[in-house]
Amino acid sequence: MTLFLSESDVQGLLSPDDAVQAVEGSFLRMAAGVVEIAPRRRLRLHEGRLADMAASDLELGYAGAKVYAGFAEGAAFVFALFAVDRPELVAVIEADQLGRLRTGAASAVAAKHLAREGAMSLGVIGCGDQAVTQVACIRAALPALDRVVAYCRTERNLLAFCDRVGAEPAESNREAAEQDIVVTITTTRDPVLRGEWLRPGALVCAVGANMPAARELDNVVLERASFVCCDWKEQARIESADLIEPIQQGVLDWLEVHELHEVVAAELPGRQSPDDIVVFKSNGIAAWDVAVAAAVVERARERGVGTEL
Repeated sequence: MTLFLSESDVQGLLSPDDAVQAVEGSFLRMAAGVVEIAPRRRLRLHEGRLADMAASDLELGYAGAKVYAGFAEGAAFVFALFAVDRPELVAVIEADQLGRLRTGAASAVAAKHLAREGAMSLGVIGCGDQAVTQVACIRAALPALDRVVAYCRTERNLLAFCDRVGAEPAESNREAAEQDIVVTITTTRDPVLRGEWLRPGALVCAVGANMPAARELDNVVLERASFVCCDWKEQARIESADLIEPIQQGVLDWLEVHELHEVVAAELPGRQSPDDIVVFKSNGIAAWDVAVAAAVVERARERGVGTEL
């Protein structure tokens, strides 16, 4: 029987630590070559977009597709999880929280493998719901982290966010950028992070911009970076203006852009010095959705949660 899981079901079943473990496993299987991914597609709606993305994970035993309709006032997400060895729709999952957790978990995996040893502070530029799970997942991966500094343009939103996650409000995005790990998670179309603000040894996780016309990083960030990686180069070539434009301008070359799974699987060293500035460009890939969906379904079966369809 197909299992249906609501947003509230997902929230009760999947912790940030669970999501980090699931996504780290996904990166390892990507490195092993047992994961296939289809890039995100977007179709026009009336003042919105319909997007879909899919992946299969043969070792995990699941495949799936996420479809969502996004508008200025919000979005609706659903994920369909399938078995890879039989014609079975395993689960249908409302996938807003699922998506937030897998995106935060990817940044957490990057922080685990690429942050300098002894990193203690996290700066967050952007204060939406996605930023909440960024903080939660990175804290799960780096429990010694003792300071979070956040900034967004609307003071009311900033103060509410800081109260929610236990962060310090910054007076500017520069103050948030002057931390050991810096996450940009905004809806801006223009850079919110300047390379000159970064301290030696910083890890930058650029998460918010995944459209060809939107950037969060200026060119100096890439100029100062000793190591640049993304989640998946095929999708980055389509969506990552943070990489596409610097490459077009000669600041960077695609040969210098690696994939995070190469670091997670110890195929590449990533950071080579405590003072290296490192960049992880995250767009969000369906392989992570499959991994966290599988984790939440397995927990739901164990605990008798959800509705059989």
